[in-house]
Amino acid sequence: MIVSVASGKGGTGKTLVATSLALSLRDNYKVQLLDCDVEEPNANILLHLDMNQSQPVYIPIPKVDETKCTYCGKCAEVCAYNAIAVLKNKVLVFPELCHGCGACSYLCPESAITEEGRKVGIVERGDSGHLELIQGKLNVGEAMAPPVIREVKKYIDPANIVIIDVPPGTSCPVIEAVKGSDFCLLVTESTPFGLNDLSLAVEVVRKLSISCGVVINRVGVGGEEVERYCHQEGIPILLKIPLDRKIALLYSKGIPLVEGIPRWREEFLRLFQDIKDIIAASWVAK
Repeated sequence: MIVSVASGKGGTGKTLVATSLALSLRDNYKVQLLDCDVEEPNANILLHLDMNQSQPVYIPIPKVDETKCTYCGKCAEVCAYNAIAVLKNKVLVFPELCHGCGACSYLCPESAITEEGRKVGIVERGDSGHLELIQGKLNVGEAMAPPVIREVKKYIDPANIVIIDVPPGTSCPVIEAVKGSDFCLLVTESTPFGLNDLSLAVEVVRKLSISCGVVINRVGVGGEEVERYCHQEGIPILLKIPLDRKIALLYSKGIPLVEGIPRWREEFLRLFQDIKDIIAASWVAK
């Protein structure tokens, strides 16, 4: 089972929910937590695991042999990202714009283009008992997170319970992280910003045909508009976490919620059971 934990905006508490769920389940299941927020992975601030394995992530970029090149411009024509410019007697390659699709080398009529790897990040792994953390880190200054997210997801073991900590927003990194999930848990807050971005996230998961439910964090900070929206859209509210100074203090000290306040472990176990029931019902409906 793959459960992604997402939201339309940053700062809603995705990592709080993802780590709490993983820690609650590890006594009964083998759990993988994938931190796909590769621009700023922070799950291990709460888990404190020894990340003892590291692998670089490369994307293929074009290398032009100008002894073969006839400067026909075909490579620049097929590049959707403007990563190649062909001048009269020179080919310019812009590595930061290249998405590594391979179209230029495949379609070059002179076979003048080969590919070489450019490091864009790393994937790190660590474990403790039945809990494994896999996190990606995008190099500073890099613009494209999806290649690193794809590498993180290659470590998914279908025999485990997999929890994906998704990047904030609704752009390409979010799509890459969420797709393939059995269920998407959307974490939001009861504010106008929370509602606006939740509605965008709901559109995304519906486009991907993924069942979803909502966790409302910091209940008490705003009104009831989020709850009304969920009821109108038929989206189940699976958990409410109150605006609580003690929870904020634990989080600021890097102490997981379910360890600082053990009664929350049962809440997250119930949350997981609700997710299982929704997934089972959706499979029956299909």
